Amino acid sequence: MTGATAQAHTAGTAAPIPVLAVVGVGLIGGSFAAALRRAGQVGTVLGVGRNGPSLAKARQLGLIDEAVGAAEAAARADLIMLAAPVGTFGAILAEMRDALKPDALITDAGSTKLEVVQAARAVLGDRIGCFVPGHPIAGAEKTGPDAADPGLYTGRNVVLTPIPENHPAGVARVRAAWEACGARVLEMDTAEHDRVLASVSHMPHFLAAVYVAQVARSADSRQRLAIAGSGFRDFTRIAAGSAEMWRDIFLSNRAAMKAELSEVRAVLDAAERALDAGDGAALESLLEEAARFRRDWKAGA
Repeated sequence: MTGATAQAHTAGTAAPIPVLAVVGVGLIGGSFAAALRRAGQVGTVLGVGRNGPSLAKARQLGLIDEAVGAAEAAARADLIMLAAPVGTFGAILAEMRDALKPDALITDAGSTKLEVVQAARAVLGDRIGCFVPGHPIAGAEKTGPDAADPGLYTGRNVVLTPIPENHPAGVARVRAAWEACGARVLEMDTAEHDRVLASVSHMPHFLAAVYVAQVARSADSRQRLAIAGSGFRDFTRIAAGSAEMWRDIFLSNRAAMKAELSEVRAVLDAAERALDAGDGAALESLLEEAARFRRDWKAGA
């Protein structure tokens, strides 16, 4: 038993979260469990997932105490974290609904919120008040239990998008869990969240993946990669993320993505026109605008 696991068992049911269930014990869900363990906030941690070897690894690492099915997790857990691909949420919640404890809370780490809330509302019905939507703005290209890091959320933003049916005490409990992980917690409207995240989170992944696919499909891709340097490495790092997860995010937030893509295309077209015309002044102006904006953001981060 690891030190973190021993600490959790010592805390027992006196912990603020006696039983935590994590659906998807990879980078995001595993880090949530690990951070709460380190903070002494949880008693027992249950892991739910489709991959038996992955759950076994999570248990070996001390991220979870038991691997259980969705219904059993719902019957035992005080707080449930959905950290699976957003496209699976409906089916997971359907398995859990009838078994949920009366005072159980469900939250999620999904990168989109409008469609997630719609799916939860359709499945949970009059139990929808127990679902407090959330989204940690943190991640990496690594996946699986081995990627879990108890410090992942330290100093990072987590957005909660409460719905009208949420009780303030439930929102406060979810907020407290994230704050125990070291996160800064913000609240936003679901539609605002999806619009803003389409720009600063989803579109970077989309563009990086599209660009890497273009390089991969080129006849001389091996030659290109042989001399690729830090610029290629830095720009393409996020393209190595989970294809299943990002597929679901892009489709779930497709309306905001399409609007954002139109704006990106307009700027790309303007840059291409300047290139065609040999208009160095226009290109330099665009490059300087981008550089100044990036430097100002970095200075304030």
